Amino acid sequence: MNWHRAWAVTRTDLQQLAKSRDYWLPMGLLAGLFFVVVPVVALNVIASAQGSDAIEQIGTVLQSLPISIQNNIQGDSPEVRAAFAIAVYLLAPIAIIVPLTIAAAVGSNTIVGERERGTGEFLAHSPITERELYAGKLLAALIPGYASTLVGFGVYSVLVNLIVGPKLGGWFFPTAGWWVLILWVVPPFIAIALSLIVRISARVQSAAAAQQAASLVSLPVIVVSYAVASGLIYDPLRSGLATGALAWLTAYILVITGAKSLRRETLLGIGIGAGKRVAVPRRQEGIAGPAKG
Repeated sequence: MNWHRAWAVTRTDLQQLAKSRDYWLPMGLLAGLFFVVVPVVALNVIASAQGSDAIEQIGTVLQSLPISIQNNIQGDSPEVRAAFAIAVYLLAPIAIIVPLTIAAAVGSNTIVGERERGTGEFLAHSPITERELYAGKLLAALIPGYASTLVGFGVYSVLVNLIVGPKLGGWFFPTAGWWVLILWVVPPFIAIALSLIVRISARVQSAAAAQQAASLVSLPVIVVSYAVASGLIYDPLRSGLATGALAWLTAYILVITGAKSLRRETLLGIGIGAGKRVAVPRRQEGIAGPAKG
């Protein structure tokens, strides 16, 4: 594995992505909606509400939780306890949904996009190996997804502490469960989804088909990760560390098998869906990565 050539592919894709308003503008709005708008509205409404039906319903839900979790919920009033529970427990899965959505939007267009732009032939005859190409494309999709998580997590933490913190006597967020979720669990889940999406992108014939297939792949991953994220916040040390380790192992296996399944001729659109390998000679000299423009 020549990481210099793999990073050349990643860097070129990221540069093209930064210039594409059609991508980062709606993705930025999506991240802002989940990390800023929804938390601000929900926390302000709950924290300022008194004696409402919503507070009573949330209180009933909180009473049904295990005693260990109820003891961890802070606050002297039902409103503050409800705001704490929403900030720490109920909104945790947004840290999974947003990066998976953003990464899937990039990953679905990685290989098939090269063919449609006419740069697939350049890559097919370049000295880069299939494994290096796969790694470069995977990183090009993973970096924006995880970067949005880190930025959104920072903004979300500040907002939670500003809105709910004064009612609890100071800053309290992020909790241990959130640290485990962001640093240990989210990255492998993104890699799991992308390992499948990039493989699909190499096998379909159009970007539209790749996006549809990516939606079908990412939906069950989002559902599973949503449930995992909700459970990890309740028991971050044991279940969080164990789940993260299992997710890393799964991601490693899928990435390795995905790299082996990538064929050079798919960049030219040869034998897609036929399962036959066609020899495509590499160029012995030249830079690796899609041609600019």
